[in-house]
Amino acid sequence: MNRKVLPSTSKRVKEQTNPCVNNEIRNGAANRITAYKDTTAEILCDKIKTLDDEWDIERILETNAGALVLICSVMGLRRSKLFLLTGIVGFFLLQHSLFGWCPPLPLLRSLGIRTAEEIYNEKTAMKIARKDFEAKPETATEMLNIAEK
Repeated sequence: MNRKVLPSTSKRVKEQTNPCVNNEIRNGAANRITAYKDTTAEILCDKIKTLDDEWDIERILETNAGALVLICSVMGLRRSKLFLLTGIVGFFLLQHSLFGWCPPLPLLRSLGIRTAEEIYNEKTAMKIARKDFEAKPETATEMLNIAEK
């Protein structure tokens, strides 16, 4: 019996978001693509750099969670030394969200755990091999449809 308990990593947030909000976000992306698609390569490079620097939902949540756990742990240290452990975990979470590194990271990487970008790059390469990008889409919506395939 192969029952899926957890949703797909790449779709789990979208599946838990109000469809109207998902549409607003997608339409915003389509509008930005429309505005940029016929500009120069230099302008597109600048926009891509901006997108590379944009914080995603995971990083925002991770930063907030790490900060709250750390703050609450520091406050709890007055009552019990056990709060030191949660404080360390909160510090690791905050450190990872801000800098992309924390002490457990080398071990996890040595076990082959990949970043979202590494998974995305392999997925994109597979789409190229499947010839998904041979189509010449005209509209931003068509471009997004190919990217989401």
